[in-house]
Amino acid sequence: MVGYVESITDPSYHGQILVQTYPLIGNYGVNPEDFESGRPWIKGYVVSEFTHRPSHHTSRKSVERWLEENRIPGLYGIDTRALVKRLRHYGVIPGLLVVSEKPLRLNPLIKEARTLPDPNAGNLVAEVSSPDIHIYNPEGRKKLVLIDCGVKRGIIRALVARGASVVRVPENFPPEKILAFNPQGLVISNGPGDPQQCRAVTTVQALLKENLPVLGICLGHQILALAAGARTYKLKFGHRSQNQPCLEEGTRRCYLTSQNHGYAVDTRTLPPEWSVWYTNANDGTNEGMRHKKKPVFSVQFHPEASPGPTDTEFIFDLFLEQLG
Repeated sequence: MVGYVESITDPSYHGQILVQTYPLIGNYGVNPEDFESGRPWIKGYVVSEFTHRPSHHTSRKSVERWLEENRIPGLYGIDTRALVKRLRHYGVIPGLLVVSEKPLRLNPLIKEARTLPDPNAGNLVAEVSSPDIHIYNPEGRKKLVLIDCGVKRGIIRALVARGASVVRVPENFPPEKILAFNPQGLVISNGPGDPQQCRAVTTVQALLKENLPVLGICLGHQILALAAGARTYKLKFGHRSQNQPCLEEGTRRCYLTSQNHGYAVDTRTLPPEWSVWYTNANDGTNEGMRHKKKPVFSVQFHPEASPGPTDTEFIFDLFLEQLG
């Protein structure tokens, strides 16, 4: 259940041990059609109960075999809900998954875990962004350039399904080369890590001067905020679920959203020409912003879901309407 294949292949999880609390994982196996990227990106996988023999007509292999093929360690048989409660209390912490046929000494492993480097200290986006240019639906009615910071396939599918032609470029692609495509709009994708490490920030700063319609999603939301002059900060344990409630400013409508991020935008630092669009109903953190005069806006959540609720897919429609 719960879209574990999509989560495991989400580049936003790069460098992390993924813990899932749903009681039974793996029952429908692995179907490559559900992949959100070309491969798994997680460093480790922890679940409570695990199915060794999946049953579904689309299944091509078990999760166990899939993880083994990609040399990703996994652990099952523990109380994952109790583990998540500790993570919520203490915040995100470094961890180790050790595979050994011999008895292990706990204290040296604890000491090693405490000295693990913070993966967010580097530019994780550079490790997941495709180095090549990819064009989807070249005959589409509206041409978009998408800055690939670790994009999920669901975002591309949502844009193409609405008739757009999408040019996917690397995260360090120069702004002048982006403009050479004569795009009608710009999309900044999701991705892993600290947005302040992303080279795309300077690119977006330059493109904001071009009066180009812009949509930022997840990490792209944070990159857009930094480019606009705001600041970001690290959350204690982030938002990583498919049921995050977001309130729209003005209407106070509440939408259930899919989210996967560990940083947030500090709304106190937003320049006066920007306004808050969405707010998380649980903790009051920022979930969206928009420019007061330009067709530029962004959301912290994933409107394409993949997996999760599709209540906010209209964000793509709002964006494409700005392209004329």
